[in-house]
Amino acid sequence: MRFRQKLLLAMVWLLTLSYGIGGVLLISQSFRSSLQQEKATAVSSYEMTLQTVRLVNLVDIRQDFSSIRTALERMDAVSDQAGIQLTKDGEAIYQSGRPIDKLPTASGSQLLLFAEGSRHFLQISGPVQTNDTPLQLDILYEITPIYTARAEQLDTYHRVFLGMLILGGAAAWGIAWVLTRPLGKLSLTARRLAAGKLDARAKLQARDEVGQLGAEFDRMAEQLSGTFTAQQEEMERQEQFMGSFAHELKTPMTSIIGYADLLRGQSLDEQEAQEAANYIFSEGKRLEALSLKLLDLLLMKHQNLALVETDPAALISSLVTHLQPVYREQGIVLQCRCETGLCRLEPDLFSSVLTNLLDNARKALDHGGNIYVLGKQEDGFYLIQVLDNGRGMPEEAIRHLTEAFYRVDKSRSRAQGGAGLGLTLCSRILELHKGTITFASREGKGTCVTVSLPSAEPGVEGGAE
Repeated sequence: MRFRQKLLLAMVWLLTLSYGIGGVLLISQSFRSSLQQEKATAVSSYEMTLQTVRLVNLVDIRQDFSSIRTALERMDAVSDQAGIQLTKDGEAIYQSGRPIDKLPTASGSQLLLFAEGSRHFLQISGPVQTNDTPLQLDILYEITPIYTARAEQLDTYHRVFLGMLILGGAAAWGIAWVLTRPLGKLSLTARRLAAGKLDARAKLQARDEVGQLGAEFDRMAEQLSGTFTAQQEEMERQEQFMGSFAHELKTPMTSIIGYADLLRGQSLDEQEAQEAANYIFSEGKRLEALSLKLLDLLLMKHQNLALVETDPAALISSLVTHLQPVYREQGIVLQCRCETGLCRLEPDLFSSVLTNLLDNARKALDHGGNIYVLGKQEDGFYLIQVLDNGRGMPEEAIRHLTEAFYRVDKSRSRAQGGAGLGLTLCSRILELHKGTITFASREGKGTCVTVSLPSAEPGVEGGAE
């Protein structure tokens, strides 16, 4: 059973229960009140008749009850009694109206209610205290109008109740529909999400608890959508990674197998055999470097770094000084100008980042050129810029630079010994340092790589989580 139907039935049941009990209690209270009033009136009328009989009996000199009969006739003419009788030892002295055959079962005055067919009566019986003769006075009052009124009230109540039940049921259905409509939208949205429509949102406008539930549901859907999208992108990156990795292995492995087959066939002279062995060795070293790079990437995901307060300018100056002679032999001028700063770093990993960035800048210079390394403090960060005037990159390539195995110029990078993992490692290392790396480049003009690291307050040691 749907919640809307349950709510409708609950509201109709409550309406039926409350209105039913209330109406029955009201009619019952009205009937009891009318009956009590009728009893009080009958008792008062009976007492008055009883006192009249006693008074007439006291002044009746002949004691033949003629005066009493005359008095009762006169009273009966103006009263609304259904029947009256005065008896002596069971014999009627006076009787008028409906015969009275229900005699009291005990001494003293008694009040008796009974029904005959559809008529209802109230009988009051009691002894009459006289001088010497015991008498009994019985008076019968018809109270059918009270029961008739109750029956009419019940009939009217049943009709009104039926009408109220129909109207209340319609109103309850409308209220249930309004209250459960947001839940229906939530259910529909959930089904759409389950069907793969990640942009589905409930967007409830209500400000009550259901509206809050809808808002929380939409936030949850937004997070799930983001998580799912991120997982899809990660899966695509992994598939791309595996494809690139397989491609990276294919070329050297094909060459190694080919040259190894030539060596095994012993059809080469000494010089050719030496060249084949050298090629197998160089390709093997390249595969070894590739495996080490992949191992570094794997370790980066699970590594906790012990960061220490370090002056980046000192590390940069030391590395530049070490590399200047090597770069000078290739016609490259390597210079640096760095301000003193303080960051929390892992020196070896940070040096690896700088080495990769400088090596990429070197590879971008085909016939010599200039490489500048600048460092400065700015707004709570230490910025490091590596600039070159090499061949540059197209704008489309910049978005993929930190992807594994990506190369702007695949033939050049492979010839220069690259595996396309250097910038990926740099990006992971900087993430562990809570830093960022950005690229700007123009083809034929050069490239600028900017590394941003949070500055550290002196005397505070920290570690990456």
